[in-house]
Amino acid sequence: MEHASAAAIVDVHGKVAGWSEGARRLTGYPAEEAVGRPARDLLAHDAPPGAVSALSGTALIRHRDGSTVALPLRGCPLLGADGAPCGYAVTAHPQDDPALTGESFRQASLAMSVHDTRHRYLRVNDTARRMLGMPEEDLIGRSLPEVMAEIDADASGFLHHLRQVTDTGRPHRYETFMPATSRMGEYAWTIEMWPVRDASGAVTAVSVAGYESTGQYRARERLALLNEAATVIGTSLDVVRTAEELVGILVPRFTDFAGVDLLDWVLGADEPLAVPAEDIVLRRVAHESAAEGLPKPSVRLGDTDVYPSCSAPARALREGRPVLTGPGDPDFDRWMRVRNEQVPANRPFRDRISSTLAVPLRARGTTLGVATAMRVAPRDPFVPDDIALAEELASRAAVCVDNARRFARERSTALALQHSLLPRGLPGQSAVEVAHRYLPSGSAAGLGGDWFDVIPLSGSRVALVVGDVVGHGIPSSATMGRLCTAVRTLADVDLPPEELLTHLDDLVAHLAADGGGEVGELGATCLYAVYDPVTGRLTLASAGHPGPALVLPDGTARLVPVSAGPPLGVGGLPFEATEEVLPEGSVVALYTDGLVRDRDGGTDHATAELCRALTTPAHSLDALCGCVLKAVMPEQPGDDVALLLARTRALGGDQVATWDVPPDPAHVAAVRQSAIEQLTEWGLDEAAFVTELVVSELVTNAIRYGAPPVRLRLIRDRTLICEVSDGSSTSPHLRRAHAYDEGGRGLLLVAQLTQRWGSRQTADGKTIWAEQPLPEEPGR
Repeated sequence: MEHASAAAIVDVHGKVAGWSEGARRLTGYPAEEAVGRPARDLLAHDAPPGAVSALSGTALIRHRDGSTVALPLRGCPLLGADGAPCGYAVTAHPQDDPALTGESFRQASLAMSVHDTRHRYLRVNDTARRMLGMPEEDLIGRSLPEVMAEIDADASGFLHHLRQVTDTGRPHRYETFMPATSRMGEYAWTIEMWPVRDASGAVTAVSVAGYESTGQYRARERLALLNEAATVIGTSLDVVRTAEELVGILVPRFTDFAGVDLLDWVLGADEPLAVPAEDIVLRRVAHESAAEGLPKPSVRLGDTDVYPSCSAPARALREGRPVLTGPGDPDFDRWMRVRNEQVPANRPFRDRISSTLAVPLRARGTTLGVATAMRVAPRDPFVPDDIALAEELASRAAVCVDNARRFARERSTALALQHSLLPRGLPGQSAVEVAHRYLPSGSAAGLGGDWFDVIPLSGSRVALVVGDVVGHGIPSSATMGRLCTAVRTLADVDLPPEELLTHLDDLVAHLAADGGGEVGELGATCLYAVYDPVTGRLTLASAGHPGPALVLPDGTARLVPVSAGPPLGVGGLPFEATEEVLPEGSVVALYTDGLVRDRDGGTDHATAELCRALTTPAHSLDALCGCVLKAVMPEQPGDDVALLLARTRALGGDQVATWDVPPDPAHVAAVRQSAIEQLTEWGLDEAAFVTELVVSELVTNAIRYGAPPVRLRLIRDRTLICEVSDGSSTSPHLRRAHAYDEGGRGLLLVAQLTQRWGSRQTADGKTIWAEQPLPEEPGR
């Protein structure tokens, strides 16, 4: 009785006298409701004829919840002490029904089969036969590889797992994907395998059950594609590279062919244009094919093509939504006829197209182009879920393309601004021979604010300037332009390097305050150096900028030690000047930190490499620039690089004449005569008249209004320079003399007769100077 699924005791009067827990589970009646009730009340229908006398049969039991339960029942008489029947023990035993089991196997929605240990088919159900496309008699007894070869399916994976279950006796589960080339089509299947054992426990067969999981498989594939796209698309701020990354994601996992076509203005610096209403001209920037035997795309990379209004790309652009089309669609068929007429060689490929999906590339409300995907037979056409995936991928790519377009446009603008502000042709001067390089950054941060300049000063001197503005992009370029202009203006005033940087520091602080930003956001570094070819003296000061490198004529190279002051804009701290006396032929290298930054080994190693590179033999200073950049510059500099090389020249004693002038007006005539004689020695008699007037006026003013010592200096360089120095710091200025004034016309005459004139402050007072062009040599 304990082995029965359910048991009940029925007395001779037909009432229930006992009730097991199994009976409660089967019928829902607890013992207190069943015991004492007539057994007939529990039947939904009368027992079948003969069942009572046979004490065996299937009865329909009324469940407590009102439903009907069919139970196989068996009765066993119970005898009393006198041997007479006193009741019956009724049990319900689960019965094996081979016919029912067989039908369940045959009609199962899963594809099921049984294989012997040699992997031959023993049994196969209807679903498996439909999947394989073969009747049962063609399967039974045949080996798995033989059947799979017949339906063009790869059996290696299936056979491997089948052998694994046979050999190990352990169940196994895996997922497989059937390609579109197989007879079963492009489907994913989840396969369950388990061993079938005999009474001794030995494996005699392997049962297999599989169900189609194409939906789940493709959903995972789409999710994996989206995850990969998030890391693959948009790795650079390059429009074409971004389009190539989109195509690489689509082919081959999503489609057999993919192409990206952009409107022409996207690749330029123009403003966005409206999409034409009719035929659309697009430029092919990326494409890729995956299917074997496909011809080369009819549109070459970089070329434009006209898409008729019936084509999927034109419709997608015009309607601003994805367009799914294929054979049978009138617009698609018309488009294919046009393409076959234009490029007949690719007609076999077009005849195989099963589906075409065109998705517009739109970002921030602007249409940039279109991505087109095509599948060819036997691959399944696109489905609605594919459209959603393509839209998501195209949306990500469009934002990246738009970012790249905006970056390229801003970079182009900033580069044009920088080129307009940087010196195109360095001004004529004789103090130094110069060569320079400016390499804009190619990083995603954009162009920096590096700049350099060479500014002629009075007395044949020259100013060498290099600087770097914090940040990147157009704001940095604009700030660079302001600072470059300010340096030229302050240099024209002939301020010493440390004073010039002090004024520049104030300017940066004011610019930051006027713009409402922090000083650090508008900060900059600058190195300002002045070289005097008469004395060979280099005077320089730094505002947070690295000091220059120096190569002497004997080939030794070193860094010039400078007192690096604070960056511009900090304010409140002084700048200090450093002086070096340079022999003629020395090379001074000024540079921005982009040249020596981002290198293995650090800045010290890079500056040592710079010094070594500057000693490289080169036939010209310009060639030396190239050698330095090749040896020192990082492979991918993260910032702009500016390099300015200057080889010093010297003005010899035969080009400079100096006289100390006693502070007495009576000596003016003698000094004037000495100057005339010097001009005669130089062969500049034609300049004698103007020079005589300039010397007379400037020396007289120095004696009358200045303070000793008074000194006259003539310099024969590219121009004839007359300088008069005195111990007073009061600078002269032009004024308009009235008709009856006895004086006040001297400086006005000097300004009218010379090319330019001015004054500069010195450590001992001031110097007034005037330049006039040299007379042309005879025959020129």
